[in-house]
Amino acid sequence: MTFRKSSTVAVVMGGPSEESEISLSTGKAIAAALREKGYEVAEIRLNPRDFSEQLKASGAEVVFVAVHGLYGEDGRLQSALEMMGVPYTGSNVLSSALCMNKIATKRVFLGSGVPTPEADFYYDKDKDDPDLAAKVVAKYSLPVVIKPASQGSSIGVTIAKTEAEVENALRTAFSYDKEVLVERYIAGQETSVCMMRETDGSVTVWPVVLVKPRAEFYDFTSKYSVGGVVHVVPAPLPEVTLRELADISVRAFDVLGCDGVARTDCMIGADGKCYVLEMNTVPGMTPTSLVPDAARAAGISFGDLCEKILQTAHA
Repeated sequence: MTFRKSSTVAVVMGGPSEESEISLSTGKAIAAALREKGYEVAEIRLNPRDFSEQLKASGAEVVFVAVHGLYGEDGRLQSALEMMGVPYTGSNVLSSALCMNKIATKRVFLGSGVPTPEADFYYDKDKDDPDLAAKVVAKYSLPVVIKPASQGSSIGVTIAKTEAEVENALRTAFSYDKEVLVERYIAGQETSVCMMRETDGSVTVWPVVLVKPRAEFYDFTSKYSVGGVVHVVPAPLPEVTLRELADISVRAFDVLGCDGVARTDCMIGADGKCYVLEMNTVPGMTPTSLVPDAARAAGISFGDLCEKILQTAHA
């Protein structure tokens, strides 16, 4: 769809998730960029109970989704917009829901041949099992990665190095979610691949980013603190590795049914094998975010990036 600069664009941000403050930063940056491009912009801080009234009052013809986590990435906001007949940016209801839930994502990857680390899934009924930590250690050895199924920005994620840390990590993950993913730890280099489905249906992959957090792993603080991470882009990796990362990321993007801009988090193991960890359908657009860096390396300014994303909006 094509939107004229006379169109009013609602940038929806915030919401009730743990990532609300990051979402506000993303949303304000997008709104400012679109205004500089000449668009009429209404900024909406998401209140789920009143959202239909908020949107109606804005007079917006299209929504730029900038809500991270709960509501924005799990398909609920997309479902509401589809029922109201309002075009929006990013992935559709089903794709958003699949990508937000790490267990659902992992099942799709495993069933589709997308290389991804081995994992097991645990549910609310398992959390009181006194032997759960020992079972995890027996199967996966240490360290091991433990994640709540439906949090973003590495919230609740732990790399556990002892059985005691596994116990604490499981307790932390279950405090955020009734579903928990335990994943084999891949020692190696962390990368991100950012891509966009163009209006003709093709997928453009931007230069791969090598992620070098100053902390032990790419946690919430590393992601959103200035100086917490170094993004090396284009990644100084062998061409064959760059091609493999792009290939598996596009495969993941396609099997999950993604649209607009999305970002894979990938690992390169010590043996050189590449793995997809997760897919992010509403990636950050803050000053420390990966997508703007990757687009900039492809010659796309932040303002042009926001406009390109807007033009991929769909009903």
